[in-house]
Amino acid sequence: MTDETKFHALLREQVRSEFTASQQYIAVAVWLDGEDLPQLAALFYAQAIEERNHAMGMVQYQLDNDLPPAIPSIGEIQNGFRSVEEVVELALAQEKQVTEQITTLARTARDEGDYLGEQFMQWYLKEQVEEVASMTTLLTVVRRAGDNLFHIEDFVARELAKGDGADPTAPPVAGGRV
Repeated sequence: MTDETKFHALLREQVRSEFTASQQYIAVAVWLDGEDLPQLAALFYAQAIEERNHAMGMVQYQLDNDLPPAIPSIGEIQNGFRSVEEVVELALAQEKQVTEQITTLARTARDEGDYLGEQFMQWYLKEQVEEVASMTTLLTVVRRAGDNLFHIEDFVARELAKGDGADPTAPPVAGGRV
């Protein structure tokens, strides 16, 4: 087994963050379903699966590098919301926080001379740029749409619908992608 590094400890913590993000997106999607917003709900159900896959990609990295993985409990989840705008603000804040965490992981790997860890984190950095950009755009659209939720649903269906093709550059996922 490899000696414990700060990068390895942060990676284990990140697995918890990714699973928490997944559960938060499920809570968001369920709330949106309850508000009869199927396009937004589908977007966040897909986001939940994506975050789960991110966590399991990190678990696979640990397995591949003889690091003892642990499946953690998750953090607190918000279930009630006042508006679609509040939902998207939460999602954007969550993505920005994850971006900071991923950046810290990449920097720590570099500082420790862990070139494999640094290379592994590059895909996640690219992914976070996309996630923050998507949520920023969605928040702009939500604010412009005001009370007309149909405009938001149309935008999501037209512009943000997830394709079923997986990113071929994505790290392997323990147990396979969902």
